[in-house]
Amino acid sequence: MLVVRPSQFADLPSIERLLHATDARVTTLPKERDKLSEKITTSEDAFASGLDQDGPAAFLFVLEDSDQQQLLGTSGLDTEAGGGYPFFNYRLDEVVHASHNLNVSAKVPILFLSHELTGKTLLRSFSIEPSLKKTDAFELLSRARLLFIACLPERFQRQVIVEVQGIFDEKGDCPFWDGVGRHFFGIDFNTADYYCSVKSKTFMSELIPQHPVYVPLLPERARNTIGQNQQAANRACSLFYREGFEKTPFIDPFDGGPVLSGEVRDLHTVKQVRFKKARPSDVVGGLKYLICNRSLKDFRCTIGTLVDGIGETIRLPLDVAEALGVSEGDPIAYAPL
Repeated sequence: MLVVRPSQFADLPSIERLLHATDARVTTLPKERDKLSEKITTSEDAFASGLDQDGPAAFLFVLEDSDQQQLLGTSGLDTEAGGGYPFFNYRLDEVVHASHNLNVSAKVPILFLSHELTGKTLLRSFSIEPSLKKTDAFELLSRARLLFIACLPERFQRQVIVEVQGIFDEKGDCPFWDGVGRHFFGIDFNTADYYCSVKSKTFMSELIPQHPVYVPLLPERARNTIGQNQQAANRACSLFYREGFEKTPFIDPFDGGPVLSGEVRDLHTVKQVRFKKARPSDVVGGLKYLICNRSLKDFRCTIGTLVDGIGETIRLPLDVAEALGVSEGDPIAYAPL
């Protein structure tokens, strides 16, 4: 059975293998072993600290085939984007240039460096075994984070954001970075991406000018990729739009990909979630649901069939109850798949 659970230090080799196997660029999960182990340790501390932890926390989940004991994916969740430091993006806006004498007026698109999204809850670190991209496992791994938020709303912000991977060409080059960031940093995208993964976006404030960037002055290849996502991210975007996320004026400062945002209370998973007590038993039929326990430290989420009804309890298939680690009377949460 496929189960989403908190990452553990023992997962390190499997996460390394997964990061090399997937075609997604997961900046927030560095391939450097020491830094990756730090990310896992930070997550373990977040899950172990309880709800009384002060300051930002970063949770890292893994998708595991419990029968084969094989790790198949990762997804992350930060209570506060930036982790206590500025979280930089470009904001796409317009300025009006006009001359009354010449009777000329024009709206010019412009990029402003911004850290307005600092402190918002951030979805990050999504990677999945390529063979599972078109299966329910994709939705389980991504939406389990939203079910986690629904169970612990006091730990998260009212607004959730996610940065979607931008455009890269067939050679692996990033037109937006080559047209903007490279001029100020003097390094290629992969090097900048590495610095971001082992440090944070805060290094941008040390090198990049604070002046706005006039979009028409950029190379055409860079202009055409602003706010556009890589084809490999289409499935993720479709899921987020279905959840209620929308495009924002913000873009990733490295690859120019879109930043999506949604109010927690308006997200489909959060609005549809129900809370009841488990009654493990033999269950036949029913509809598919995302189902999780309501533990912080030992959080588990999987897909199972339920027959919903009135009352404070719900019959839970025995294999699902075992996967979630719940017994008679334990609280669970579930939302339609």
